[in-house]
Amino acid sequence: MNQFPLLTLLIWLPILGGAAVLASGDRSLNLSRWLALGFAVLTFLVSLGLWLGFDASSAAMQFVERTPWIPTFNVEYYLGVDGISMPLIVLTTFITIFVIVAGWEVISYKPTQYMAAFLVMEGIMIGVFSALDAVLFYVFWEAMLIPMFIIIGVWGGPNRVYATIKFFLYTFFGSVFMLVALIYMYFQSGSFSILDFQALELGMTAQTLIFIAFFLAFAVKVPMFPVHTWLPDAHVEAPTGGSVILAAIMLKIGGYGFLRFSLPIAPDASADLAWLMIALSLIAVVYIGFVALVQQDMKKLIAYSSIAHMGFVTLGFFILFAIVQNPAVGSGAVMGIEGGMVQMISHGFISGALFLCVGVLYDRVHSREIASYGGVVNTMPWFGAFFVYFAMANAGLPGTSGFVGEFMVILATFRADFWWALLAATTLILAAAFTLWMVKRVIFGEVKNEQVAALQDLNRRETFNLGVLAAVVLIVGLWPAPLVNVMHTTVEQLVAQVSTCKLPADQADQCVLPRPEPVALIGR
Repeated sequence: MNQFPLLTLLIWLPILGGAAVLASGDRSLNLSRWLALGFAVLTFLVSLGLWLGFDASSAAMQFVERTPWIPTFNVEYYLGVDGISMPLIVLTTFITIFVIVAGWEVISYKPTQYMAAFLVMEGIMIGVFSALDAVLFYVFWEAMLIPMFIIIGVWGGPNRVYATIKFFLYTFFGSVFMLVALIYMYFQSGSFSILDFQALELGMTAQTLIFIAFFLAFAVKVPMFPVHTWLPDAHVEAPTGGSVILAAIMLKIGGYGFLRFSLPIAPDASADLAWLMIALSLIAVVYIGFVALVQQDMKKLIAYSSIAHMGFVTLGFFILFAIVQNPAVGSGAVMGIEGGMVQMISHGFISGALFLCVGVLYDRVHSREIASYGGVVNTMPWFGAFFVYFAMANAGLPGTSGFVGEFMVILATFRADFWWALLAATTLILAAAFTLWMVKRVIFGEVKNEQVAALQDLNRRETFNLGVLAAVVLIVGLWPAPLVNVMHTTVEQLVAQVSTCKLPADQADQCVLPRPEPVALIGR
C-alpha cells in the first residue's frame, strides 16, 4: 500500500470532485448534492487506507511520493505522512462529510458553489498535512485562504467583508515571514525538503529569527494570544460549515506547523523562548476563558472557547523544554505532545459539533444571541440532549474525548512546574462556567418566546450529524489508546530530535539543551 500514490489521490480526489460538482450546475441541484456527498465519503474511505496501512512502530515518513517539480531550484512534489500528520488527514476527511450534510437544505444561494468550495478546501488542507517540500507546503498553505475567503465572503453574515479581509490580512502577514525563513534555509541546505531543513546545523541567531518567522505564521493560525482577534469575527460571520472547518481543521494547521517546523528546525531557539510560548498559552487558557464568560453570541462564546482549548495544545507542545532540562521528571515531554495532539483531534470533533448545534438553532430562529432562546429542551428534547452532551465534553467531562487531552497536558505540566499546572487546570473551572452559563440560558428554564415554542426537533439529517459525532467523542474518551498508539513512536522520535543542542561547535557555550552525540533523524 505504501507504493500506491494514496496521498496524491487524497489531495486531488476532492479537488476534482469540486470541479465535477461545479460542472453539474445549480439546475441539477439534487445531483450536485449527492455528487458532493459521494466525493466526501469516498475521500474519507480512501483516507482510512492511510490508517490501515500505517506502521505505528516506525517514525519514518510513510506513503512517500517524490517527483521533481521545478528542478532548477530543487523543488519537488514530495509527500509523506507520519504519526503526527496522518490522524489530522483522517480528521479532515471525516469532518468534511458533516459539513456537506449540514448544508444539504440550508444553503439556498449558490449551493453548488458552496459544496464545491468545501471539497476544494478539503484537498488543499490534506496537501498541507502531507507536503514534505517547503515550496509545496507554502503553496497549499496560501491556497487555503482562497476557498475560505470565498466561503465567508459569499455565504457569511452582514459583516462578512470585514471578517474576510481581517482573516486574509492576519494570515497573509504571518505567511510572508515564513516564506523568508524557508528561502533562507534553502540557501543553507540547497534543498527545499523539510526533512533536510530539520538536519541543518544553525546558529542561535539564525534559529531565533527562524523561530520568530514561524511563530508569526503559526500563532495567527492557532490562534494564540494576542493575534487571536480575527477568529471570533470570522466565526460569527461564517456560515455553519465555514465555522466547523475553521474550528475543527484550520486551527490545527497552526499547531501542526509548530511540530513540523518550529521545534525540529530551531530546537535551541524553541527552548530559549519556551517561557514565552508557555506564558502566551496560559494567558489563552485563563484570560480568554474569562472573555468567553461575558459573550452574548453563542458563536463568539464557542470561538473564544476554541482559543482557550488551543492554548492547551501549545502548552503541551512547549512544556517539553521545561521537562527536558530537568530529566528527573521522567517522560512527561512525550505525554505533553501526545496530550496536545489528542486535544487537537478531540477539539475537532467537539467544536465542530457545537457549531453544528448553533447552526441548527440559527436555521430555525435566525439568531445566535443567547437572549433569543430559553427552554429549548421543552420543544427540542433530542437536540437539548445532544447540546448538553457536547457542552459537557467541551468542559472536559471525564468519559469524553475533551477530558483525555487536557488531563495528559495537565499531568505533563505538573511534572514541569506546579504553578503552571495550577493555572492550566483553571480551564476545567472556566470552561464549565462559560459552557454551563450558555446551556442554562439556551436549553433549560421556561419557554421564553413564541419562536422557541414553535421549534421543531432534529430532522434525520441533523440527527445523523450530531449522533455520529457524539459516538466518536464517547469512543475516544473511553478508549483513546488507538489514537495515542499511532502517534507514540513519531512523538518519541520528535522529542529525541529536539532534546539536544543543534548549535555549531563554536557556539557550544550558548547551548540551552544538552549536547550529547547527534540524534539520527529517522525518516530522512
